[in-house]
Amino acid sequence: MDYGTVTPEDFGRSLKGIGLNLLVRDVPAQCAFLRAVFGMEIFQPTADFAIASYGDQVFQIHADGTYHANPLLALLPETPPRGGGIEIRLYDSDPDTAAAAAKAAGATILQPPTDKPHGLRECYILCDNGYAWVPSRPTDPLKEPPK
Repeated sequence: MDYGTVTPEDFGRSLKGIGLNLLVRDVPAQCAFLRAVFGMEIFQPTADFAIASYGDQVFQIHADGTYHANPLLALLPETPPRGGGIEIRLYDSDPDTAAAAAKAAGATILQPPTDKPHGLRECYILCDNGYAWVPSRPTDPLKEPPK
């Protein structure tokens, strides 16, 4: 599918499985963060909406105002973090590279890159909208996991 030219109707009808929709205060700023830190592709960005892709996964970014008739809007906190309790895990992103890019972009590093006992090296990055992004990759299988 060509996300750059797909119509809203055709895009909506194409969605399958589990979808991710992020509500943000500033769509262009969120898109810039995703490009700079994770190298994501962004399609059809406007002040209100964008399609983002990560590998073969696609998700949507919506400005708060686009949810004017949605019951979720009334539940959004006025102050961050609005994404509390959700981790957006990016299993094909190097946490060291992402952490350096996030720091350069002014994002908050909640946890620096760390080798975890479950076999992944990961870090936690908080974007301006309060979502926790967790880039991760498998640890070196020859290296002893931390205790």
